[in-house]
Amino acid sequence: MSQEYQPIENYGVIGNLQTVALVGIDGSIDFLCFPYFDSPTLFGGLLDAQRGGRFRLSPVFQSSRPKQIYLSNSNILLTRFLSPEGVAEVSDYMPVSVESSGPNREPVRQLIRSAKCIRGEVRFEMVCDPRFDYGRAKHRVEVLSPEEVRLVPDSGAHGVDSIRLRAQTPLRVKEDGRIVSEFVLKAGERAFLILDGHEDTPHGINPGREGALFKETLNFWQTWVAQSTYRGRWREVVDRSALVLKLLTSERHGSIVAAPTFGLPEAIGGERNWDYRYTWIRDASFTLYALIRLGFVNESKAFNKWLEGRCRELGSNEGLQIMFGVDGRRHLPETVLSHWEGYRKSSPVRIGNGAAEQLQLDIYGELLDSIYLYDKYGEPISHELWSDLSRLLEWVCENWDGPDEGIWEVRGGAQHLFYSRLMCWVAVDRGLRLAAKRSFPAPVQRWASTRDAIYRQMHTEFWNENLKSFVQTKGGDTVDASALLAPLVRFISPTDPRWLSTLAAIERDLLDDSLVYRYRGDDGLTGNEGTFGICSFWFIECLARSGEVKRARFLFEKMLGYANHLGLYAEELGPSGEHLGNFPQAFTHLALISAAYAVDRKLDRK
Repeated sequence: MSQEYQPIENYGVIGNLQTVALVGIDGSIDFLCFPYFDSPTLFGGLLDAQRGGRFRLSPVFQSSRPKQIYLSNSNILLTRFLSPEGVAEVSDYMPVSVESSGPNREPVRQLIRSAKCIRGEVRFEMVCDPRFDYGRAKHRVEVLSPEEVRLVPDSGAHGVDSIRLRAQTPLRVKEDGRIVSEFVLKAGERAFLILDGHEDTPHGINPGREGALFKETLNFWQTWVAQSTYRGRWREVVDRSALVLKLLTSERHGSIVAAPTFGLPEAIGGERNWDYRYTWIRDASFTLYALIRLGFVNESKAFNKWLEGRCRELGSNEGLQIMFGVDGRRHLPETVLSHWEGYRKSSPVRIGNGAAEQLQLDIYGELLDSIYLYDKYGEPISHELWSDLSRLLEWVCENWDGPDEGIWEVRGGAQHLFYSRLMCWVAVDRGLRLAAKRSFPAPVQRWASTRDAIYRQMHTEFWNENLKSFVQTKGGDTVDASALLAPLVRFISPTDPRWLSTLAAIERDLLDDSLVYRYRGDDGLTGNEGTFGICSFWFIECLARSGEVKRARFLFEKMLGYANHLGLYAEELGPSGEHLGNFPQAFTHLALISAAYAVDRKLDRK
């Protein structure tokens, strides 16, 4: 069994709206937090090839490069292996059961793998090597039958209490706690393996039942994505991004994670290795914005309910925390897994996120913008939610004119940032629009005065006359790709001379072919980083809105070429186009949807 690191882009993802697993093109599941997004890992070989654990299912023969595809409009993954000896296929999925979702019910906790021989006669090998609690806990194996075992972590381990592995082939227990099996299938034969987190599911495997569950899961995904109202160009790409965003939502809580992984480096060997398995107000709001554009509004309804819970927990004159656990918990202490070497020796491997304690003033703008759109395209927001938003807007009016760490969560100290001012302007502007549209009670005059004060400051103290550009910090002389949001949130016209010269400055300083860096300069951390997918798609959308539609289309289609074989993107791209950072990243996929929507609409008008 190979113990080497695969490239990040070699993975597909499956999930059940509670957690996500990464399935390598070699048939190895090298990452799975179980049973929830922010639970400890069960398999973490992606972050330590020797000590992380994995669940591998593949033919024994040497295959030419395997192929992975998703079943049409679904998150069911097929990995196909080809050789002169035969053709083998492994299917992977996690059942989604809407009936068992909700805050008071336990979701389905199953990972189902199926090995099938398509042609010839194929010998398969299975190795299930769990490492509970981020590899910190040992476990014992209880043999329930020749084809079923229970794996129980030592007492005190965090995460799942135990798991069962059921198979249709004999299982052998190794001294080190690994479960292995070798079996031969002839053309047309199939064998199931089920990793189960529930004790009360039936023992053994009923192929008829598992076949029905497969169809139910396929139907769930296909029915969901069919609700998309998008009918433009690149529809398959847009649908795949929507399916990724849906995978990152918690059916149980309504929250949305920024990415399902942690510790994947922004630069190989560097220290920029963060935990993204939490709900950022910003990332979730952007995600909802993208889904609303495609006609999906139920996700916003569920998130707003989750948000109301967070607002009820606030003290008087307290601002909203920037991120939370999936279940809404506020305490996310950042610690280091020192026993893991990290992906390709990129350490430290962090869990938790210290940025939860940062001040990031921009989150209110993203939040209010997404709620404004939900009220417009979904259903009218409630009195309770408006009361919560009013309190948050009052806080913004009192605190907008101060330094913060901003969207990029810099660790070099708080600064007066253009983007944070921009989103404070958006927050107050959308609050005023909601109040006017719904006749909500509001201190309109005070809010309008604040909005206008922010606008005037941005055009004076964040404008650099020498550069002819808006700049990253008050009185600064460097540009920041986050300014690309200015025309997208209607702060400035996309053809305003000030904006066009700012766009030119961003292109001059941050663009590398079709790829965009988020900023240059010291941010309190060592090492370099790649280009940011979200910034590249923002740039493309700005080009389209400013009238450079043909160039926008050209760059958009070049960006599509950087997706992996399944249409998935990580957070960043490295010098050779390799994927870097956590994977798949909501930021990149939601910006792709927005750019596709904008470019397609502009092309139709030409």
